[in-house]
Amino acid sequence: MSNLYGYGPVSGPMREELPLTAKGPKGGVRAQMWRDALASHEAGRVRLTEVRGSDYVGPGAQSHLGQRVVPRLLAGKDVTVMRSADTAHTWTATRDVARLLVTVAQDERAWGRPWHVPSNPPRTQREAVGDLCRIAGVDPVKVKEYPRLLIRGMGLFSKRMGELPEVAYQFEDPFVLDSTAAQETFDLEPTPWDDVLADVIAGFR
Repeated sequence: MSNLYGYGPVSGPMREELPLTAKGPKGGVRAQMWRDALASHEAGRVRLTEVRGSDYVGPGAQSHLGQRVVPRLLAGKDVTVMRSADTAHTWTATRDVARLLVTVAQDERAWGRPWHVPSNPPRTQREAVGDLCRIAGVDPVKVKEYPRLLIRGMGLFSKRMGELPEVAYQFEDPFVLDSTAAQETFDLEPTPWDDVLADVIAGFR
């Protein structure tokens, strides 16, 4: 199981055939892990594939649509997100990750290449928060953005926060996953968006 860091910033939807051109350490590690694994596969030492998903959403998931967002909107409070709140972003349901992992492990057609997890059409963070409010049956809440300078300042005191600038493009620019290959090859569809969010709400309630 991997993620999309290895591609680095791209123009347009991410597809499996895109080169892994990330320059930073987080993306570079992911890219090298795949190259090493693929070399072992091609040498006949292992049989493998790699599943790649976007930011997770689901019950209990460490998610941008999780602990920092859902309890606040359920309480009718404003929500603050990583900038930009209005950039198209793909969200990957954790149940769809699990389903694809099981599928590719049992299908020889999957081996020797990566696959993107079937994911719903992109939603901005503002749209996603509005969707969560609608499904939860609460009034819409205001969506604000963390200032860029605040995030950089926090990085001086937190190693984890200090790593955010490398992947900030994922929310500042459109971050769209194309999962056509897995959907067509294995006849899979993403879990309906409203069902995904209903599970998230139920998990917090």
